[in-house]
Amino acid sequence: MRKSVSLFCFWSIYCCFAAGSHTPMGPEGQLEDEPHKSKEVQDATKPSVRFNLRTSKDPEHEGCYLSLGHNRVLEDCGFNMTAKTFFIIHGWTMSGILENWLHKLVSALQMREKDANVVVVDWLPLAHQLYTDAVNNTRVVGHNVARMLDWLQGEDDFSLGNVHLIGYSLGAHVAGYAGNFVKGTVGRITGLDPAGPMFEGADINKRLSPDDADFVDVLHTYTRSFGLSIGIQMPVGHIDIYPNGGDFQPGCGFNDVLGSIAYGTITEVVKCEHERAVHLFVDSLVNQDKPSFAFQCTDSNRFKKGICLSCRKNRCNSIGYNVKKMRNKRNTKMYLKTRAGMPFRVYHYQMKVHIFSYKNKGELQPTFYVTLYGTNADSQILPLEVVEQIELNATNTFLVYTEEDLGDLLKIKLTWERTSQSWYSLWKELRSYLSQPSNPSRELHIRRIRVKSGETQRKLTFCAEDPENTSISPGQELWFHKCREGWRMKNETSPTVELA
Repeated sequence: MRKSVSLFCFWSIYCCFAAGSHTPMGPEGQLEDEPHKSKEVQDATKPSVRFNLRTSKDPEHEGCYLSLGHNRVLEDCGFNMTAKTFFIIHGWTMSGILENWLHKLVSALQMREKDANVVVVDWLPLAHQLYTDAVNNTRVVGHNVARMLDWLQGEDDFSLGNVHLIGYSLGAHVAGYAGNFVKGTVGRITGLDPAGPMFEGADINKRLSPDDADFVDVLHTYTRSFGLSIGIQMPVGHIDIYPNGGDFQPGCGFNDVLGSIAYGTITEVVKCEHERAVHLFVDSLVNQDKPSFAFQCTDSNRFKKGICLSCRKNRCNSIGYNVKKMRNKRNTKMYLKTRAGMPFRVYHYQMKVHIFSYKNKGELQPTFYVTLYGTNADSQILPLEVVEQIELNATNTFLVYTEEDLGDLLKIKLTWERTSQSWYSLWKELRSYLSQPSNPSRELHIRRIRVKSGETQRKLTFCAEDPENTSISPGQELWFHKCREGWRMKNETSPTVELA
């Protein structure tokens, strides 16, 4: 029964998204300014959009509702005109109630910024609709938020520059509309996995964009290059950060949609990966001493190759609340790896390995693993992920990451896997053998491994433990010890070193 319900929920979501072309809209496809409400939610005693100032850390506490034009309410609620003001904007909802993530975010903000105003924008009556109707309502809600901000600007000491709008899913686009409609410029907007359906490829005035605030940062955690993408894929901020490539998040179950449907877990996977953006932001608030760093890169594949671990010219940045403003840039794409839970921080390493082949002229695709040994701890056995293919007699770059802080690296163990662990690996082995039938011997030579830490930017060179024995074959291992700081010695001029 559970599988059937989950599958039904998934297809209900998909059909709602896919029905965008049949949605009632304004002239020329414009989003209407009148809210779409079903008869069940048309309650004259309850506003469609409410602003709840959270005055207690207790999630059960009702808080204090701000009312446009009522100055006395601001005083009674204890609104601090000179402090930072956060507006948290939820997205589309199937349950019709505020989700647990919102209470966690409120609590984290209150803990980090004790004097700040934390306001929850409650638009549940307009969000608990068919997805397409909720999309049309985002413009209306954005107008409401803008009007509230315009009214607050009329009060002494209130500054729009101190306002930070935090929107999740559809709420990110509500924040974009609010920033577009308000008189003046909002200080910051954070988009937490902005919704994709009906916004992907849309004009900048119909979605979140860098023009909506002085600084717009975005976390993308549920994008897909195929099938249904819940989160928007395109960059929509000054900085767009794609944790784990922006698609499959660790700890969120099955890595394929069909498998998730078969096991009845698709709704849990969607929720986990889409909501991961919120928890990464919460993590940045509560684990300030363990910040996660992202690195500028043109695409996910280049990042997976370990090419993009530079911090020069602001190419790396903290994520979440601690991100540094980069207002001169637009649509800067950044990537990082994370753990499956809090604290999400990992430690990134770029590994440059020059692989020599004296006996093999055909294609050879070894499966390598490394173990890193440091002053604080030793890593687990880490795969050297091959994004395209390993080049022989050339420098190959890999990305590895550890969940532990290893301290200063001392030595590296490189292992060539003997047996295949999958049909794909078996096919690679067979293809390598068939490409060189005259010489079935498989042997490679590796003299040095160059390592760069993404978090410290420190460069180290590791040399083979035995300079006379640099060969490795399937089932064997090679040890490398730190032999110097940096990657090059002053007198090294060989072409091999220049390639590395």
